[in-house]
Amino acid sequence: MRDIWYCYPGASSWALKEVSIELGSGEIMLVAGHNGSGKTTLLKIAGLIYRPTRGEVSVDGCDFWMLEEAEKIMVRRRITYIHEEPVLMRGSVLENIMYPLRIRGLGREDAAMKAKTIMRELELMDLADKSTKELSAGQSQLVAIARALAAEPELILLDEPFAHLDSWKSGLIAQVLQARRRNGVGIVIASHGRGELPEGLEPDRIIILEDGRIRGMKG
Repeated sequence: MRDIWYCYPGASSWALKEVSIELGSGEIMLVAGHNGSGKTTLLKIAGLIYRPTRGEVSVDGCDFWMLEEAEKIMVRRRITYIHEEPVLMRGSVLENIMYPLRIRGLGREDAAMKAKTIMRELELMDLADKSTKELSAGQSQLVAIARALAAEPELILLDEPFAHLDSWKSGLIAQVLQARRRNGVGIVIASHGRGELPEGLEPDRIIILEDGRIRGMKG
């Protein structure tokens, strides 16, 4: 992302200003800042959800927003953004986790097998047949993370992923993310600060946002 500026429609101030940052593979980056600092906006631009008002977002050297629609779809499938309050589809937990696999053309049986592998890793098998309407905030967060992992993205963007999880589940997610990093996946976590991360989850880089600007970098 080069010289990124973003202003929400109808807003009188910039949500992001002069942000330039490169997101790489095989690393964990923490984007830290208070509420309103621009963390979520930054993740949504990195996730190719928001188009910056100014600046360029390039993927593999190509300006994403200049690509053809078919190319954009293929690039977006390599990146997953998980909101702090994720939106789940109607139906069961298993069906939700299978969804990204099904839209990529995987058969139902193979998709279910792959989804269940992820669910075992996150200790979610007891929720397989449960309706998403009945989930707690923490359970919904875990299901959204499982759904993202099932798609095997190259870059995972997590917005306050530990906000509704107890220490045990947070530690489990930390282990899973560390394993993905070792396999070359890039991980970006937005949180208020280093102290919000579970023990054992060490970011390679820390970006500090304040009032929409990068005020500091570590690592």
